Amino acid sequence: MENSDRSIRTQDFSSEINACIDVMKKGGIILYPTDTVWGIGCDATNSEAVKKIYELKRRVDTKAMIVLADSAAMLERHVEDVPDVAWELIEAAVKPLTIVFDRGIGLAPELLGPDGSIGVRITREAFSAALCRRLRRPVVSTSANISGMKAARFFSEISDEIKQGVDHIADYRRDDCNGSKPSSVIKLSNSGIVQILRP
Repeated sequence: MENSDRSIRTQDFSSEINACIDVMKKGGIILYPTDTVWGIGCDATNSEAVKKIYELKRRVDTKAMIVLADSAAMLERHVEDVPDVAWELIEAAVKPLTIVFDRGIGLAPELLGPDGSIGVRITREAFSAALCRRLRRPVVSTSANISGMKAARFFSEISDEIKQGVDHIADYRRDDCNGSKPSSVIKLSNSGIVQILRP
């Protein structure tokens, strides 16, 4: 029975990943669990999808959003230069770590800061990592709240406005109440200067 239950859970996980991928490939936006809080996401290379997220959050497009990657290879494909110290920081991190790099490449321009910078986090959480891996592109990850409002720690805290504004809501981990928090954020310049933006 235990093996049967595990098989069902694996099947549900896979089908839910497929549903999210299908929506993102069509330019839609999703509500999904990440390695930190619940996030609103889309294909990070699709400008129109990114604009939908800005509109839903009522967020000005000069405020850059971060993206998730599933591997070092994906990170290197979308950051012009990854300083050596970045790998040391990622390896040493004891909690999810977002690094803001000087220049993002191959991503929707709306995601980049005014200076061309981009925040990227390599996620080790199963669901969000699988999304990136199956999409073969980074996935936008921005907190599931209206801009300026408190970030939702649990699915139950997400407002109806956000839930109704996305094209698909992941069914995975909705009952998870472990009190996840936003990631640490570090800005890392190509010259190796490290600036802590959020501990």
